[in-house]
Amino acid sequence: MTFTTISKENYLEITQIYEYGIKTGSATFETKIPNWKEWDSKYLPFARIALVIQNQIVGWAALSAVSKREVYYGVAEVSVYVAKHFQQKGIGTTLLKKLIEESELNGIWTLQSAIFSNNKVSIKMHENCGFRTIGYRERIGKLKDVWHDNVIMEKRSKIIGV
Repeated sequence: MTFTTISKENYLEITQIYEYGIKTGSATFETKIPNWKEWDSKYLPFARIALVIQNQIVGWAALSAVSKREVYYGVAEVSVYVAKHFQQKGIGTTLLKKLIEESELNGIWTLQSAIFSNNKVSIKMHENCGFRTIGYRERIGKLKDVWHDNVIMEKRSKIIGV
């Protein structure tokens, strides 16, 4: 098991995992895979990590800025996706822990995540990695004519911004 950086060269593998997340209907409000340029502009230039097992990318994680305002430069939103056949094997937790480590190396003091309320596995994974629930957004978005709630979670660094 090794980590690699997400790049244009391995983006096809990333999109396959992302597509599975979209199809579940409980991982994202996105409905289509962004092209590399769109994906590249959405995520911060650091902490773009993929987990590789036996030469196969089995999951990925990245951070996006929550705001362009300078005061929030140390706050980022978490994205973690795991390939279908690697669910429930600790891959997401491994990625999230590495993402936390990378975020702190790059001056991020707060990580946040908006998780569909029915995605209990993701909520539990975030809790196990030190995130706490700070709020709940009722019927925040509609996907395929179904309203979804989000649980808002955050993790405050104990070493950055203290």
